[in-house]
Amino acid sequence: MFTRRHFLKTAGAVAAGAFVSARGQAPAIVSSAPVLGQGEFRYRVVPGWGVLDAATPVNDCHGLARDRAGHIILLTNHPANNVIIYDRAGRLVHKWGTSFPGAHGLSLVTEGDREVLFITDLTTHRVAKTTLDGQLLNEWRWPAHTGKYEKEDQYRPSWTLHLPTGEFYVLDGYGRDYILHYGADGKFRRIFGGAEGGIVHWGPHAGMIDLRAPDAAPSLLIAMSDQQYLLRLDLDGRPLARTPLPGGNPRQIRRHRDHYFVAHLADNWPQDRNSRGFLSVLDAELRVVSNIAGTPPLYDATGKLQPMRHREDTFLHPHDLLVDTDESLYVAQFASGKTYPLKLERI
Repeated sequence: MFTRRHFLKTAGAVAAGAFVSARGQAPAIVSSAPVLGQGEFRYRVVPGWGVLDAATPVNDCHGLARDRAGHIILLTNHPANNVIIYDRAGRLVHKWGTSFPGAHGLSLVTEGDREVLFITDLTTHRVAKTTLDGQLLNEWRWPAHTGKYEKEDQYRPSWTLHLPTGEFYVLDGYGRDYILHYGADGKFRRIFGGAEGGIVHWGPHAGMIDLRAPDAAPSLLIAMSDQQYLLRLDLDGRPLARTPLPGGNPRQIRRHRDHYFVAHLADNWPQDRNSRGFLSVLDAELRVVSNIAGTPPLYDATGKLQPMRHREDTFLHPHDLLVDTDESLYVAQFASGKTYPLKLERI
């Protein structure tokens, strides 16, 4: 039977029985791993996946993406290598980048026959567009011309959201909570949100443009982190709906087929910065159907979701997640003792 002593508490990274040090030492594998989640969405952690040696360190693991070759791309704010590219077995394929000290948000976008990355940086106050191997193609600095910022350090972009047309939105989730809209040509179009637009601070952290219904208009679906809800806006910034996620701290939401996957940084953040997190799986109506390493979702007679919390000490501050084509999950963690990403296999 597993107890808390089977987990590396300072890293929160090895609930599958693999003990991994911050130096990337080889894991010690135990006989079994706990089953995480409920119903149809249950997983086990793959021991030791993605653990590299001291020549390829990580600091905070912030963003994840997958390219068409099936490589898993990790964004970290370690100054030695901001981008680490894995194969599916967790082996190093390539690494690059030393110019993103505040690396935070990562989006992979297909433009014609090529794939590009959009990286947000909290420290240099910019959004950068690069090739997969690190060539800088374009960048967008603090939008002084909007009149919303008196100085550069008030702008701290957290993530970018992209339309198939090439248009994109920038969430200023660590700055003044505005949402900036850029055209496919990269030119600024408009800005909305912020305090005057009803966007609460420590809210718009990351998210996606939801295109799930072919006959419905696209919408912005935003993970409102410390506010504990998902916010849906139309593309002009008008509010459409809120989905409360009490007890969570949604940092990113990803859609895979008919479900949405949410990474919760912790269940008592920021009051307790050592509190742990979990992942939620939501159905097409944004009802929670499984909490991975968390308590089972419970709705009362009125349909109100009851507070959730972590149950297993599997994660420590999940910040982003990725669902692979084989249903595996990859999880990047913030402030987790410099641990590498986790891989979970669906069972």
